[in-house]
Amino acid sequence: MTAKMPDPLVLEGAAVRLEPLTAGHVPDLFAAGGGDEEVWRWLPSAAPRAEAELARLADALIGDPGHVPFAVVHRESGRAVGWTCYIDVPGFDSSIEIGWTWYGRAVWRSAVNTSCKILLIDHAFDHLGVNRVLLKTDILNTRSQAAIRRIGGVPEGVLRRHRRRPDGTWRDTAYFGILDDEWPAHRARLLAR
Repeated sequence: MTAKMPDPLVLEGAAVRLEPLTAGHVPDLFAAGGGDEEVWRWLPSAAPRAEAELARLADALIGDPGHVPFAVVHRESGRAVGWTCYIDVPGFDSSIEIGWTWYGRAVWRSAVNTSCKILLIDHAFDHLGVNRVLLKTDILNTRSQAAIRRIGGVPEGVLRRHRRRPDGTWRDTAYFGILDDEWPAHRARLLAR
């Protein structure tokens, strides 16, 4: 059985609200991280230099049936500070990926990432009925790998020369997974923090 991609929906937590990504989020998103090379360093696209470039990326995600993109709205400010997606995982039964995630630097090392992941993983296991959540990142992105491990991601391997980076070099991709029966203990640990 393949997991069904969810319809766009709103997920709310204490630190963030995840809402379907729209063109209306682009000005906040550009202010949060547009043109910031460090924010976009490990993403599949180069840092957008103008709102119009970011709008094209957002439109592509919104129009892709294999992605369900969310704007990450910081509850305290009411502004979009990044985006994240559910991604279809062809060939993996009852699985979904969380990825294409970025946040503006102002919310790095805050509750934003953990809050997003709790909302998305809870929804995936409790409402979508998946058996595993996949997360992956560039093998050189050690900050992201540490964050994935902190939320309970278990290393599952490296896919060598998986895709080209925006600069043309080859990216090896580190894969992590969280199984449905592993999640309750990780969730409890994260909430206790």
